[in-house]
Amino acid sequence: MSNRTDSNVYTMLFAIGMVLVVGALLAFTASSLSGRIKANKEIEKQQNILYAMGVNENDESSVIFVSKDKVSEEFSKYIKKQLVIEGDKTTEDDKAYLIDIKKQQALAKEGKTRKLPLFIGEREGKTFYIAPIRGKGLWDAIWGYVAMDKDMVVQGVFFDHKGETPGLGANIKQRFFMDDFTGEYMMSAGDFVGIKVSKSNADPKNEDKKDHEVDAIAGATITGDGVAAMLKTELKLYVPYFKTLK
Repeated sequence: MSNRTDSNVYTMLFAIGMVLVVGALLAFTASSLSGRIKANKEIEKQQNILYAMGVNENDESSVIFVSKDKVSEEFSKYIKKQLVIEGDKTTEDDKAYLIDIKKQQALAKEGKTRKLPLFIGEREGKTFYIAPIRGKGLWDAIWGYVAMDKDMVVQGVFFDHKGETPGLGANIKQRFFMDDFTGEYMMSAGDFVGIKVSKSNADPKNEDKKDHEVDAIAGATITGDGVAAMLKTELKLYVPYFKTLK
């Protein structure tokens, strides 16, 4: 009996020791990599913003971002201003791209004023207004960046997700879906309408850019509805700013 007791105690102590050692190693690794992880997230945000305004290295069908070694230079070249909109106040902030949209949405739910980042870019003589957006898909968060002109006509988008179904909802980040949004109007007779992701779209070739609709992804109805809701609820917040541009 004594040997069996000793064996059980040894096993428990060994297991506890291993947990402590592994935990310490993981904590050390996370701490040592935190700077690199933060830098990669900043680069990714810059790549996404540039992608939405058409600064990328796409081929005919693939999504190819500006390479990491060039993104800082390209961001400085094309993004002329970074704004933060808080209620009626608009200020410039060269770190606006680091604002956490999820946290700002949480503040709004608490009844507080949220910060709305807006990036003003210039390319080939055109001015782009790029807004970050965040919403809910079928399984988890979805988000994106939408580039618009002064009339809130879409000039390009980038969408991404945390856990949508591969081959279905995950396709919101594929070219065949994202490219359909370019040229779509979000305003109608002075009112914000947004863009519906429709299964019954009567314009399969996407030639009518004033119908406020794009084709849905087969088998991804809820994710598509999430994209449409995200566009409508998030971009509507920017309408007062765009009205000042008239």
